[in-house]
Amino acid sequence: MSALFEATALVVPFENLRMTDVESVGGKNASLGEMISQLPQGVRVPTGFATTAHAFRQFLAHDGLADRINAKLKSLNTEDVRALAAAGAEIRAMVEAQPFPADLQQAISEAFAKLSAENSAASFAVRSSATAEDLPDASFAGQQETFLNVVGIDDVLHKMKEVFASLYNDRAISYRVHKGFAHDVVALSAGVQRMVRSDLGAAGVMFTIDTESGFEDVVFITSSYGLGETVVQGAVNPDEFYVHKPTLRAGKRAVIRRNLGSKLIQMEFASAEEKAASGKLVKTTDVPTEQRNRYSLSDADVEQLAKYALVIEEHYGRPMDIEWGKDGTDGQLYILQARPETVKSQQQGKAEQRYKLLAKGAVLAEGRAIGQKIGTGPVRLVHSISEMDKVQPGDVLVTDMTDPNWEPVMKRAAAIVTNRGGRTCHAAIIARELGIPAVVGCGDATDLLKEGTLVTVSCAEGDTGFIYDGLLETEVTEVQRGEMPDIDIKLMMNVGNPQLAFDFAQLPNHGVGLARLEFIINNNIGVHPKAILDYPNVDADLKKAVESVARGHASPRAFYVDKVAEGIATIAAAFWPKQVIVRLSDFKSNEYRKLIGGSRYEPEEENPMLGFRGAARYLSADFGEAFAMECEALKRVRNEMGLTNVQIMVPFVRTLGQAERVTGLLGEHGLKRGENELKLIMMCEVPSNAILPEEFLKYFDGFSIGSNDLTQLTLGLDRDSGLELLAADFDERDPAVKALLSRVIKACKAQGKYVGICGQGPSDHPDFALWLAEEGIQSISLNPDSVIDTWQQLAQR
Repeated sequence: MSALFEATALVVPFENLRMTDVESVGGKNASLGEMISQLPQGVRVPTGFATTAHAFRQFLAHDGLADRINAKLKSLNTEDVRALAAAGAEIRAMVEAQPFPADLQQAISEAFAKLSAENSAASFAVRSSATAEDLPDASFAGQQETFLNVVGIDDVLHKMKEVFASLYNDRAISYRVHKGFAHDVVALSAGVQRMVRSDLGAAGVMFTIDTESGFEDVVFITSSYGLGETVVQGAVNPDEFYVHKPTLRAGKRAVIRRNLGSKLIQMEFASAEEKAASGKLVKTTDVPTEQRNRYSLSDADVEQLAKYALVIEEHYGRPMDIEWGKDGTDGQLYILQARPETVKSQQQGKAEQRYKLLAKGAVLAEGRAIGQKIGTGPVRLVHSISEMDKVQPGDVLVTDMTDPNWEPVMKRAAAIVTNRGGRTCHAAIIARELGIPAVVGCGDATDLLKEGTLVTVSCAEGDTGFIYDGLLETEVTEVQRGEMPDIDIKLMMNVGNPQLAFDFAQLPNHGVGLARLEFIINNNIGVHPKAILDYPNVDADLKKAVESVARGHASPRAFYVDKVAEGIATIAAAFWPKQVIVRLSDFKSNEYRKLIGGSRYEPEEENPMLGFRGAARYLSADFGEAFAMECEALKRVRNEMGLTNVQIMVPFVRTLGQAERVTGLLGEHGLKRGENELKLIMMCEVPSNAILPEEFLKYFDGFSIGSNDLTQLTLGLDRDSGLELLAADFDERDPAVKALLSRVIKACKAQGKYVGICGQGPSDHPDFALWLAEEGIQSISLNPDSVIDTWQQLAQR
């Protein structure tokens, strides 16, 4: 206990409390006192006072109340739900009927008079704070009551008794019995705190760690209109914000990602008349549509909250879970509560899973294995994207083929099986990123596999993936990541989905060798960029679709730039300060057609793989303004957000003329080589690049070899073909391909420029990765599931 009050004190002002006073006032009140007294002046915490455990025990001792309660509890069987409910109700009624001892009532009244001196009509929160909160493995969170909008001493005294009585609600009684606590070991402190008028503003919760991945370099903030109880209780889908700590500390624009919540309802203070009529202190109302469609906080408020969060985290020395409110009358932000985060920060996260099939069954279908996992479940046949709702979590998705638009349904699947597609098709790429096993190019899986059949999809047996009849026994082992051995080559990652970046960043890596912009456009936007630019001069259906996705942003164009910037920034922040090479959008016309409005703007090409894509698209007058939006997003990420670890990669540059013009165009858009440490990398994937590497290098700071396209164009093979005859010949290790690769690596080394590879080959073929290392390549960018194995193999060479 701190030396700021006597052991026999009944009431203590928050400013006299410290974290050492948990036994007297509970964790919640002790934390409020700690923040009010110890944090810098800028962090606003509403003041108040707390009753002590000594006061609670004095209250129970008064008129023999404790003896009467213990007599009720002694013979209670908590497994008997009816008996528990009856005993609990009787005890709570006894507590609420018990008069306060005179000295305790006087102490509370005097403390409240001081607190409400400036405004006798002010509203207060009366909260419980259990003194057992610091006991090991004992979470008392949420077991006791909180009352909002309490006005006047009579109401405060009444609600205090209800707080005391809540120690004997059914859940709390049962919990103590289950955990083995004697009922009289736990005491209750009541905190009385001035209320922030967030009923007229906004409120929410923030964590100084990403709650899903445990990534520690972000502050994650949720926000909704009205009192924060709706967010805490899960009654609304709030807005979400991610703030990057390092760039926030550097004074840069640090909100890296925003998600607009539906925010359907808000909790407000009940008026005096409503209180009298219903007895309720607060009420729930619908949020007007216009407000729902806006973010409940400005970026400036979000960054200010994140700064408070950093101060609190630094003071406590650990990740924190913090409740906050924005006062609608004075516009200020306040911290209402702070406690240690107890889930993700406790997980070490140093293990990688390995799958093994312990039994074999009848093979129903086979194809090319993607990833190294095993999935099981009922077959769900899906013939088009319109049927995606058929797929439930845990189903095995079986279809002809997929594209990036299918990602929402793919996320739900236990495994994915397709008739068509090779190892580098979209189904394969997305499945790898999601960590879902997939077998592609099966030929006739939709005929061989019947709806509802229970199957096992195995990608744990090498290049070939098998779909077995029945649910087969599987073994999953964990490989400890730990410290990785030193290697003389950089192992980077291919990352497309920003939502997985925080997870991937915790694997061993040297950065991102390929961040795919088209995945961000498809997943976070979903609308063709020209439909965005043509708004509102488009047909009614398309206009409605654009308005639907662009809610919460200044305009459809602003929405597009915001979302591209947020996607890039999330990946860059996850891997900061390591290099992140962002490839400009490389959709082909058939893929652009699948975006909302795409069929209006895209040509129907016979072979889009060789058509309107890459540098040729950026340079065309038809796509110029759409490309300008990409450039604006990249410029914002690097210059305003300070994420200068982002470098830019230009794909599919066919000619030297294109190389000269596209680098000039980037410069016109404010992305000039050498300015603000910017490097321009060319994706070396067309044979002309490898035949004239020295000439192309005049315009770029290095090459990243796209071995997928380089192999198909060198060998004249369509890499999306599902024909087994062609699939067998698609091999990056072909002598002709290796000759071109060797030539490119030598040219870059001779000029002292960067050379890496980001195709699928090194992930699939460890011997190919070793050959590249021997040739002197500087970096190999792999899918995340291949990094650890390849790292260990390279360390042994």
